[in-house]
Amino acid sequence: METENPVNYKYMGRSFNDLSINDDSTAFSDCNSDRSGEFPSASSQNRRLLLACANSENSDELIRQLVSDLDSCSIDEQKQAALELRLLAKNKPENRIKIAKAGAIRPLISLISSSDPYLQENGVTAILNLSLCDENKELIASSGAIKPLVRALRTGTSTAKENAACALLRLSQVEENKVAIGRSGAIPLLVNLLENGGFRGKKDASTALYSLCTVKENKIRAVEAGIMRPLVELMADFGSNMVDKSAFVMSVLVPVPEAKTALVEEGGIPVLVEIIEVGSQRQKEIAVAILLQICEDSVLFRTMVAREGAIPPLVALSQSGTNRTKQKAETLIELLRQPRSGNAAARHSDVSV
Repeated sequence: METENPVNYKYMGRSFNDLSINDDSTAFSDCNSDRSGEFPSASSQNRRLLLACANSENSDELIRQLVSDLDSCSIDEQKQAALELRLLAKNKPENRIKIAKAGAIRPLISLISSSDPYLQENGVTAILNLSLCDENKELIASSGAIKPLVRALRTGTSTAKENAACALLRLSQVEENKVAIGRSGAIPLLVNLLENGGFRGKKDASTALYSLCTVKENKIRAVEAGIMRPLVELMADFGSNMVDKSAFVMSVLVPVPEAKTALVEEGGIPVLVEIIEVGSQRQKEIAVAILLQICEDSVLFRTMVAREGAIPPLVALSQSGTNRTKQKAETLIELLRQPRSGNAAARHSDVSV
């Protein structure tokens, strides 16, 4: 597995650690437990769950019974057991370890492949909630959860797709799982969710892609799946609440040449320049960092950025931004003002845009 390691970028005596951005983690609200399936009424089953959440001995006994019910011949019993395990794992963190130790993971994974959408959704979401516990992540992956989660990402309800994306994110936090998830076919499906999902789906897909694309082969898969188009569209839509998230995903991708070319082909340069003009301070900094990376080795791309009118807003940013942003803006200005003729230009004349 080839994971991208931070590299030092030096230009005109200045050094940047992989052109990193301050506080990138806050661009993503980590996928939490499911945001549905709360206790809707005071039924006997719900009272039983509330009691189990409050009493450790009761929860142990209930969990053992529910795990047993997952293998029932009755679909209704399976549905109820999956729902209750999902809620127990959601509402009490220590239950996540108890449920895994009781042997629930494999039967829950089998439910993810069910043709019954409700059963599949509860299986996916129970696995998501169990994956919130770090101790469970390796067991979930080694028990064969990745391919069924990818299948749910392809065929499930909107909630199943969103929660499958979150579960894959959790599993990708174990470095060894990133390649397996990428090779399972998850990347194009996550790109599709990023492009066509609702707001929560877009957010969950972007978070999962950000994690998975620290591996080089997953970057290439994402570019080949057409990720640059939705990223550029989301960055251009300041009302989407996705500018930061999509920009951070783009920043992870642009170190590979294929991503640079795709970004330019999808009209990314005017969008990045607009962000430097009117975006927030953090958005401006990441836009500058992305432009630095695409301009570093391409005279043609530098020319395109300069012609788009980037220098005046960069000059303004170099005078008003944070120290980090000022440094990057000044470096990009100097890069854009370099002579754009002669052998250097000839070397880049074959770049397709």
